[in-house]
Amino acid sequence: MSAAIRADFETIAGWVKPGARVLDLGCGDGALLAFLRERRGVTGYGVEIDDERVIASVRNGVSVLQMDLEAGLSGFASDTFDHVILSQTLQAVRHTERLLAEMLRVGREGIVSFPNFGHWRVRLAIALGRMPVSRELPYQWYDTPNIHLFTLHDFEDFCASHGMRILERRVLSGGVPVARLPNLFAATAAYRFERAG
Repeated sequence: MSAAIRADFETIAGWVKPGARVLDLGCGDGALLAFLRERRGVTGYGVEIDDERVIASVRNGVSVLQMDLEAGLSGFASDTFDHVILSQTLQAVRHTERLLAEMLRVGREGIVSFPNFGHWRVRLAIALGRMPVSRELPYQWYDTPNIHLFTLHDFEDFCASHGMRILERRVLSGGVPVARLPNLFAATAAYRFERAG
């Protein structure tokens, strides 16, 4: 696992019950699941499509399934997991509605983290005529995996209109919690949510 732990890892770990069954979608090198296993004693699987990242996950001791999230989660039975996590991947998924619904079908709770495209630096870059490049958005316009650009308000509106209840939200800038005007000052956000009603 990387020596540098992403700030959203700590937030996610605080929301995951000790010993929980976890599914980490788009798990990359398995760092988050390895972190949760160490900190919270979780069991579960990572899902990743990239060959090199699958190999890195295995090296990190993570049980990983190689599959495309865009094809859905039909291989998993309903209510199999306590938490289904999509960390820093939501903005790169084409079928957002279907995947978030599937997360709540196979798990009791969903957890997502993502870069906030409403952050003041993003707004300033666009106002100055450039696409933003930052620590949270480290890609140039021509090589970015990000296909959905959205803000905290956009995600909250989406949840409200799609039968999802937000249980907790944590917004950060440089790893520090943001209390005032989060849609303007938070660079990243993490949400814990469930099916409404």
